[in-house]
Amino acid sequence: MNRKVPGLAETAHDSRPKIPDGIYLVRVDGAQFRWHARKPFYVLRLSVIEPRTLAGQPIVGRLYCTQRAMWKLGWFLRDFLYDPELLAHEQVDEKALPGLRGVVKISHSVVNGISLINLDGFAPASQWEELSAAPASSASLSNNAEAS
Repeated sequence: MNRKVPGLAETAHDSRPKIPDGIYLVRVDGAQFRWHARKPFYVLRLSVIEPRTLAGQPIVGRLYCTQRAMWKLGWFLRDFLYDPELLAHEQVDEKALPGLRGVVKISHSVVNGISLINLDGFAPASQWEELSAAPASSASLSNNAEAS
């Protein structure tokens, strides 16, 4: 038996505004370590600061903590000006992350039918003006990683 349920089709669409691929100045709102047998990771909750048209919009992404992906976690921590002493002692204090600011390049992908945000690159917040004025390119944030 089929039953008509008015309004059901509307629930199939994500009501949150989708943040397009691009470069954003963001603030860390929170981070939480999630253990997984093969791929432990940090869930990062970021808020857009710039561009102002998207200010306050959330970005939630993952940074993996596997041996092969550790470079990306280090890149994020360095560019967001995480405490160098804690970094030197190989420590991540989740309570020290909220409030840190920096630039992030994001893209979207679909894996097994689930839409994910990829954190593709990072830069210090001090480079926002320079990066936001330049055309979006993957080289912009990649070059900053080599300069760090």
